[in-house]
Amino acid sequence: MTVQEANFTFDNSYARELDGFYVPWQGANFPAPKMLRFNRELAIELGLEPEALANDHGAAVFSGTQSPQGADPLAMAYAGHQFGGFSPQLGDGRALLIGEVIDRSGNRRDIQLKGSGRTPFSRGGDGKAVLGPVLREYLMGEAMHGLGIPTTRALAAVTTGEAVERDGYKPGAVLTRVASSHLRVGTFQFFAARGETDKVRQLADYAIARHYPELTGAKDRYLGLLQRVAAAQAALVAQWVLVGFVHGVMNTDNMTISGETIDYGPCAFLDAYDPNAVFSSIDHHGRYAYGNQPTIAQWNLARLAETLLDLINPNDSEDAIRQATNAINAFPLLYQTEWLKGMRAKLGLANDIPGDLDLANDLFSAMEGQNVDFTLLFRHLADALRGDTAPAKGLFKNPTPFEGWLDRYNRRFEKEDAVPVALAEAMDRVNPLYIPRNHMVEAALEAALQNDMEPFDKLLAAITAPFASRPGFADHAQPAPESFGPFTTFCGT
Repeated sequence: MTVQEANFTFDNSYARELDGFYVPWQGANFPAPKMLRFNRELAIELGLEPEALANDHGAAVFSGTQSPQGADPLAMAYAGHQFGGFSPQLGDGRALLIGEVIDRSGNRRDIQLKGSGRTPFSRGGDGKAVLGPVLREYLMGEAMHGLGIPTTRALAAVTTGEAVERDGYKPGAVLTRVASSHLRVGTFQFFAARGETDKVRQLADYAIARHYPELTGAKDRYLGLLQRVAAAQAALVAQWVLVGFVHGVMNTDNMTISGETIDYGPCAFLDAYDPNAVFSSIDHHGRYAYGNQPTIAQWNLARLAETLLDLINPNDSEDAIRQATNAINAFPLLYQTEWLKGMRAKLGLANDIPGDLDLANDLFSAMEGQNVDFTLLFRHLADALRGDTAPAKGLFKNPTPFEGWLDRYNRRFEKEDAVPVALAEAMDRVNPLYIPRNHMVEAALEAALQNDMEPFDKLLAAITAPFASRPGFADHAQPAPESFGPFTTFCGT
């Protein structure tokens, strides 16, 4: 089957409806693209034909070397605040949106290439990517999907047949990423910074039609858009925090309008709980630390609000500011509500009882400074409900504060209707056993650079089904050995 026969059934609304919001472009002509990993499950979900794409023909498509029939490859324009400083033009410097498909559930999905070469937005870069960061994003996106957290996903990882200079020369690669859309806060900022209110309105109407169609035609639809995005981000960031995920680079160009996680550059999962945990090599002041993520989300949403003021009330700027401010000020309660709902599930609390917020917060107070493994503690709380408190207590250097908390926790269950064993089983369905632990990720990527994909594949198998214990995966449920040392991540993709 030829590349042209691989049926994508594109319906490219961004290219069709938003002229002037992008630059049409083609990917680089790579010497020998090869398919390294292909996500057959996702391909089927998208209505694609795996057998037509999981081969060298598909590698040509997913490297950007050859465009499939019906594609409209383009580089999107956007701006963004990066570590608090505004850049009026960023854009897809090494990414191409090749088109959109309607998946089997009727949802519109972007298919984008990352690392397919220079674009007009490359700002002097080569527009390419290397194998390690591509496989890292593949793992992280699939891990988040396995956890039930909204995310972009990896459809394919392709090697390009050339070496790319990155601290020496490394194998070149391209990631194919699938998203509900690639609309970002920074997309709105690009046009607002230029005073192009008509384009901001056009973009907002497009975002509403695509992601929040219930607002279409509503008089207050632009305020409604801000409120919907705020609610989506409150739910998303709460889920990050609940599983110990640190995004690492929450710039406004990395916040989606859809409420999906995007751009897995310097991200990581906590081993030991630490609200100040920072993994990114460039986050010198902890702006995007684990515990700061809700505050940064609110800050980013305020930047979105600024772009929408002329739409919220074009005739009264003070009223527009008042309405937008109210929407942004509502974020902390939105976030707390989502976080507490998730914490009740993690703690096995089915009923909504006053005092639960204090109980949850006090658990983290007991954990702080104790080097407690975040993921294992919540798994072992289920063991405690079953009558075995030793595994949870054993995670603490000084278990006394936790023992006092555990007494309160046990008394709290007197207000539940279900028996503890049933609640423990429910906890095991929301508290993962397997996450992409940093030492496992690094080992998998190092092995891949030596042409050994077995560690990658086993880690992928663990994190895509993270809740049920399975034989042969015990190592994937353990924290890093002390010899692993402090972990640092880098912006690679």
